[in-house]
Amino acid sequence: MIYRTILSDIQKRMFSGKAILIYGARQTGKSTLVEMLLKDRTEKVLRINGDDIEDKALLGRASKSLLKALVAGYDILFIDEAQKIDDIGNIIKIFTDQIKEVQVIATGSSSFELLGKTSESLTGRKYEYILYPCMFSELVEHFDPISEISSLENRLIYGSYPEVVVDQARSLETLKSIAGSYLFKDILMIDRIRNTGLIETLLKALALQVGSEVSINELSRLTGADRGTIEKYIRILEDAFIIFRLSGFNRNVRTELRKSKKFYFWDNGIRNALIGNFNPIDSRNDTGALWENYLVSERLKLLRTREEIVFTYFWRTTLQQEIDLIEERQGAFSAFEMKYNPKQKAIIPQTFLDNYKIAETAIVNRENYFEFLHPERFQK
Repeated sequence: MIYRTILSDIQKRMFSGKAILIYGARQTGKSTLVEMLLKDRTEKVLRINGDDIEDKALLGRASKSLLKALVAGYDILFIDEAQKIDDIGNIIKIFTDQIKEVQVIATGSSSFELLGKTSESLTGRKYEYILYPCMFSELVEHFDPISEISSLENRLIYGSYPEVVVDQARSLETLKSIAGSYLFKDILMIDRIRNTGLIETLLKALALQVGSEVSINELSRLTGADRGTIEKYIRILEDAFIIFRLSGFNRNVRTELRKSKKFYFWDNGIRNALIGNFNPIDSRNDTGALWENYLVSERLKLLRTREEIVFTYFWRTTLQQEIDLIEERQGAFSAFEMKYNPKQKAIIPQTFLDNYKIAETAIVNRENYFEFLHPERFQK
């Protein structure tokens, strides 16, 4: 099994008086992560699954006394698919406040459900983690640097979901399944959404605009839905860990674009599955978009897993000057341009360099990207 970076931090926080909540898209390995966590522990574990009708009914109607009786003799309560259990926030709160000797671990494939049910009732009572598709650094350590770097084209096309990585012969089948039934199963749980056609059209439109600025009005015209509906559905897609956004950075320069945004997918394979394109790199016309999506998503997975205090943006001016990724730390800026071909010329615009405090700049290409995505291993 692939060792996930957040595991060591979770291990340190066991039995510290707080519930451990693990969110993430379906098939990212949440249940496997918890089983890895529990494998070498000696405590007795009670497992509850929100997908199981009996488990769901049992936990959903339990009072404090019933919950105490349910976990009698157990040290750990593992609730999988916790978002499907009614009143899950208050159930976990009972454990953290009144049955403190039992460590609760809950996983949820959709933050919108589980966060919504737990955010208020569990304030100060939880540690929260997000499990993304495998990070570059995790795959380097699982395989070896040479093997993982040589798999770059495969990652650009098929992505880094655990099952895709470990069973490459079935990559296409796995991705089609995840991008179809699994993906829509979560989305359709939200706000009683039933318009699968609109969601599918919107996802394909976003997939085709990766790396480009996105206009909500244009998406509205394309899909036939009003602006409010598009914004609502985009929020749901973000909460489901399918896409994320970068906002345009503007502060000192008059020509900087304001209120602009880009959307990326957390996994290249899902993006390609949605548009039905698994062609090799040398026969594609979207290599630049694939490269940018891969680097930006991998970098943000790294930063978020580290829990760094960093703000991320892209930058563009009305004069067509642009920077793919900007990271702001304590008022200093790191600027990165992303070019798949190392021979392709690229610069960080002087306008940006002259107007902001610069900590670092780099052109990230396929000959140096590993330093960008796993600096502890590759940077000197």
